[in-house]
Amino acid sequence: MKIDAHQHFWSYNPVRDSWIDASMEVIRKDFLPKDLKPILEANAIDGCIVVEANPSEAETNFLLDLAHKNPFIKGVVGWVDLCSDDVEERLKHFSENKIFKGVRYLLQVENEDFVLREDFQHGISKLSQLNLAYDVLIFPKHLANVIKLVEKFPNQQFVIDHIAKPQISKGLDPSWVKDIKKLGTFKNVACKISGMVTETENFNFEPKDFTPFLDTMVAAFGTDRLLFGSDWPVCLLASEYKSVLQIIENYFIDFSEEEQRQIMGGNAIKMYNL
Repeated sequence: MKIDAHQHFWSYNPVRDSWIDASMEVIRKDFLPKDLKPILEANAIDGCIVVEANPSEAETNFLLDLAHKNPFIKGVVGWVDLCSDDVEERLKHFSENKIFKGVRYLLQVENEDFVLREDFQHGISKLSQLNLAYDVLIFPKHLANVIKLVEKFPNQQFVIDHIAKPQISKGLDPSWVKDIKKLGTFKNVACKISGMVTETENFNFEPKDFTPFLDTMVAAFGTDRLLFGSDWPVCLLASEYKSVLQIIENYFIDFSEEEQRQIMGGNAIKMYNL
């Protein structure tokens, strides 16, 4: 199967979704399965993994309900408060639903030391017992401490979102390259090649701008730990779904059919136990 390993749904709420500011007019509306399904079909994508876009259990329940009603949603990466005293109970509760495949806790809004906190790491320690992946949403400044985190939990499946959000338009940052290569040495870490078009200055880019970043990812993770994700509908700020997909497909066009199958779905099935 071809799987889009990273996308979102929401019923737009201007208060809850205040992160969608006036500069993001194109995504200040509802985006639901009925909107994505024809896009996936038009691009020969068999299914998707939906990722939380709001830090609440209500969001997790919303996504699980959508998945129950729409079989093309193959997995849900929801939100659970990993720092709470009852984290184990809440994770077990959601894990009763087999479509619940992982957790994301928004690290990009936290300081670099947050991942070293004892309460957060206690929450992380409960995920592998339930076969849940952890999606890591960060900026490059967080990478050094994320490396310390993954080193401490060798049995936990980590998936880095959006190649850790480097500033594409500024070219390769040697520090980002060094940290990504270090992360790649941990076999329990995978990475989504997603969210790149929106990390460009004024959303201006050419496909070749992503080549050195993709080269770095392949060198660090190989082809068996990289996952295609569209980041729809956030990608619409910068590009259409088909164009985002083509950037990845065209980059990997000379790779073997098996390697292409891994990146376009096989790895998502493996990392998220679909």
